[in-house]
Amino acid sequence: MKLGAGTAVVLALIVVAAVCVFTGLLPAADAGALGARITPVLGFVVAITIVAELARDAAVFDVLAQRLAQWGRGRVIALWASVVALAVVSTVFLSLDTTAVIVTPVVVVLAQSIGVSPLPFALATVWLANTASLALPVSNLTNLLAAPAIGDDPGAFLALSWAPTLVGVLIPVAILTIAHRRTLFGAYRVPQSGGPSDRVLFWGATGVLVILLPLLTLTHDVWIPATVAALLLVGLFAVRRRHVLRVSLVPWQAIGLAAALFVLVETAHANGILDFLTSLASSGHGAGEILGLAALGALTANGVNNLPAYLILEPAAGDPVALMALLIGVNLGPLITPWASLATLLWHHRIVSLGVEIRWGRFMLWGLVVAVPTVVVAALALALVAG
Repeated sequence: MKLGAGTAVVLALIVVAAVCVFTGLLPAADAGALGARITPVLGFVVAITIVAELARDAAVFDVLAQRLAQWGRGRVIALWASVVALAVVSTVFLSLDTTAVIVTPVVVVLAQSIGVSPLPFALATVWLANTASLALPVSNLTNLLAAPAIGDDPGAFLALSWAPTLVGVLIPVAILTIAHRRTLFGAYRVPQSGGPSDRVLFWGATGVLVILLPLLTLTHDVWIPATVAALLLVGLFAVRRRHVLRVSLVPWQAIGLAAALFVLVETAHANGILDFLTSLASSGHGAGEILGLAALGALTANGVNNLPAYLILEPAAGDPVALMALLIGVNLGPLITPWASLATLLWHHRIVSLGVEIRWGRFMLWGLVVAVPTVVVAALALALVAG
């Protein structure tokens, strides 16, 4: 069996990480502490991915997209507002990868079906998947890592994240709306809506989501309600549509990549390789200090990917405000290089398969136009909130 380049890279990283653990290069005590920290985080990622995939198979997102097209009443700008809201809600509660992988094809096909250019809708999903992912601990893997140090409940996190998140939504949407105003202020013919093929699955999955979403904002251990939701949907599909239940529902490659990066960066920290970062540690709440840490996070994320960027720079964030500044950089900033966020690569694969083409050069240029003001204004918003 021939492995893809991405799979081969992930396997290589897993092997190197395993060597670090079994040779003692990562001390046993540090490995144990790391395992205790990341197990619930990765457990949540697995559970929420299964929930999102099964909800998609139950036609929840397809039916919702059809309803959005009807509610738009032939006005593209109204449909645009609904799609933006869908992307934001999906990212905030179900994580950025859900928006990139599941919402993207839904809105792209929706735009194509009504004869509207899918480009602004596709760009909205990938940009908002990143920039709206600052809102709650469950929105991004980096947030889950930082959340325990920021506060004991999602409310403490939200108290610092709400203003930068608002900026992260408004600036990309404003730029897209202006750049694609000819498309977005047009009209379309309202399509006929269709119902789900299995109403039991549809309403069962919808009910699980309706209950789960508020729990994710109220619960400290978010892996628990997510796991319960995943088990409920697995049980429902086992009765109604067993063939959908497959091993590939678990995002093995993403989990392997994340776990390997955790081990490698922790090994570097344990052996003093990254000790120089302590000199960058900041507990100041001034606009300059917050902006500097956010900018460093954004530059590092676009250089090596946002997850290792967070892990590498975490020691430089001395308190909850500094951690939020770092999250602004690694969540809102990775819009430029294709590898800055795994969500971007997943998104690109989806849109290409749907016949939507965008050159990486153009993507990076527009990403730069959006990322710079978004990170700067979000950092200033955090300074105002924290001050």
